[in-house]
Amino acid sequence: MAVVLHSNPLLWTRLAALVFACVAFSVAVHGGRLNHGTGDWCIFCWAFSFAGSVLVVLVELFGLQARSPVSWKNFPITFACYAALLCLSASVIFPLYFLKGSVGPNETRDFRIVSTVFSCLATIAYISEVSISKARPGEVAGYMATAPGLLKVCETFVACVIFVFVSDPVLYDRHDALKYCMSVYCICFILSAAVILLCVGECTGCLPFPFARFLSAYALLAVVLYLSATIIWPIFNFDPKHGGTKSRPSGCSHAMGLCVWDKLMAVAVLTAVNFVLYLADLIYSTRLVFVSA
Repeated sequence: MAVVLHSNPLLWTRLAALVFACVAFSVAVHGGRLNHGTGDWCIFCWAFSFAGSVLVVLVELFGLQARSPVSWKNFPITFACYAALLCLSASVIFPLYFLKGSVGPNETRDFRIVSTVFSCLATIAYISEVSISKARPGEVAGYMATAPGLLKVCETFVACVIFVFVSDPVLYDRHDALKYCMSVYCICFILSAAVILLCVGECTGCLPFPFARFLSAYALLAVVLYLSATIIWPIFNFDPKHGGTKSRPSGCSHAMGLCVWDKLMAVAVLTAVNFVLYLADLIYSTRLVFVSA
């Protein structure tokens, strides 16, 4: 089997991301002394990104794109976008839990600093890969290489972060309105994930209706649902009339990581972020329908 080596910026960017992610998790495992569950998440982010990059580079080097069971127009950029978001989250979470107020040995702290630096470098490398791979105006490319496709990746990732915040401890079982917000997050996440899987698996042609119109209708539904959640979540968590707490408790200043109030605020902000993402998605999807027509 011949090796196909095309020296180009995309290949070198992928190799750089691969190396940076490998160094980040290797150093953290070797001397980081990660005794908190959050460390496992960071290790997963780096290891997943590294493994995916190895897979993409090997397929490209051996010219196996045509034999791949997934759409190679959509898979590499989808993975790169997820890897960028994962490494970005690890770059924020890791120092928050393992460097902020650290009182361990200096050697352990040095290992953690190195992991954080290489995590940031991996994030930059994956963002660069997405920037190089994304579709240009007038260029024929897979759906996931377009702005709506990349927005779908961001939407599902933000929803996953919301799920993490609301599940430990459970933050949505205090009122039916908060359960409604949770259902909004779940419905929109499932539909966005389904769109990504359809595109990566090249199954969009199997739908009994036009894919572009489905995207536009779904984006409109998601905008309406997230708008309601953006309004409801803060009201029932921060308004004293509905049992909420407007000001940040003093105990949060001494908590390791994020306290409950911080998580509630983070979910409120992320809900607003996803609303903006879905609104942009709606604008792009509507334009796609008109262009197709």
